[in-house]
Amino acid sequence: METHLADFIRHTSAGREAEEILRRCVHCGFCTATCPTYQLLGDELDGPRGRIYLIKQVLEGAQPTTKTRLHLDRCLSCRSCESTCPSGVHYTRLLDIGREVVESKVPRTGIDAVMRGALKNLLPRSTLFGAAMKMGQAVRLMLPGVLRAKVPPLSSAGPAPHRSHARKMIALAGCVQPSMYPNVNGATRRVLDRLGIQMIEAAGAGCCGAVRAHLNAAEGARDDARRNIDAWWPLLEAGAEGLVMTASGCASHVLEYAHLLQEDPDYAVKAARVVLATRDISEVITAEAVELASLLQACGPVPENERMMAFHSPCSLQHGLKIRGTVESLLIAAGYTLTAVADSHLCCGSAGTYSVLQPVLSQQLLDNKLTALTAGLPAAIASANVGCIGHLQGATTLPVKHWIEVLDERLSS
Repeated sequence: METHLADFIRHTSAGREAEEILRRCVHCGFCTATCPTYQLLGDELDGPRGRIYLIKQVLEGAQPTTKTRLHLDRCLSCRSCESTCPSGVHYTRLLDIGREVVESKVPRTGIDAVMRGALKNLLPRSTLFGAAMKMGQAVRLMLPGVLRAKVPPLSSAGPAPHRSHARKMIALAGCVQPSMYPNVNGATRRVLDRLGIQMIEAAGAGCCGAVRAHLNAAEGARDDARRNIDAWWPLLEAGAEGLVMTASGCASHVLEYAHLLQEDPDYAVKAARVVLATRDISEVITAEAVELASLLQACGPVPENERMMAFHSPCSLQHGLKIRGTVESLLIAAGYTLTAVADSHLCCGSAGTYSVLQPVLSQQLLDNKLTALTAGLPAAIASANVGCIGHLQGATTLPVKHWIEVLDERLSS
């Protein structure tokens, strides 16, 4: 794609990156076939190719409007288009650049600005969010249905192992997961303990930065990355073999740290090391397949009424991390029969804060996803990302769990 970027961005690092991405696009339109919003709306400007043209026009000097911003806002950042693109267009990085420029030229006002400001300041602060979540859980049954669906019942992390191991891996607690689903890291700690790995958490680490990044607060996202690197660095230097991420959304974002901090002389090298040390929990467990198989042999069979399970593969897992089939293989090895899920590449509509900011589109995607997940009559649904789990669970009576919780339960049977 031929480009003529405007002076305000041409000679910046963002401009150079945007130009390289734009020049890769060959207008083929393959991306529209797998774009969730294009499938719903049928508007070229609500698909990746149309949004690329909008961003190109803005970067070439055209004045964006609130309509331009709306089309960019409607994107889920699911990265399904990147999995489809034959030219390797890194669409989400271009989208981040475009959104930041558009936001600076078309500032938000009114309830939109207030809501986004609240999300930027509440969700990444685990202490503040945790307190708010506890209040919601205390009065959950009295909440309106829409709010109640976003507040899971109070739960605990379960029993913690007490053994120490020579092998240690650092886990990210995250911002919303500790208060919404504490058992995810609890189950991870127990499974890793059985495999001879001690899970540790770094004091001072918090939100991975994805929330702020997706809300166009780029510098805030970089600050989150720096804080986490500072918290993790002493543990890595002391011999921790790596970082294990229990939310695929966090894993996908942490793998962007080197890119986010590439121009920071104090953090560029450290960020690159963190990226190299980061693994999704599915990768860690798969690497211990022999030991896991031995442990599973000692377990009883999965009860027949629990055997059928649907796996929801989050966009961050299959499109962001490019991990496909790994979790499914682990669940099958644990004795479950996985049901077929139509259009498994399409987003469930959670997408971080998307379900709050774009509730109508999000609900349509959620309805479609649950129809696909329940078509095979599973006894439960497993997933790999906290946001997706909460989003799905709020709209179904079927149990929705992180797959590591399912594995922990099997190893305890």
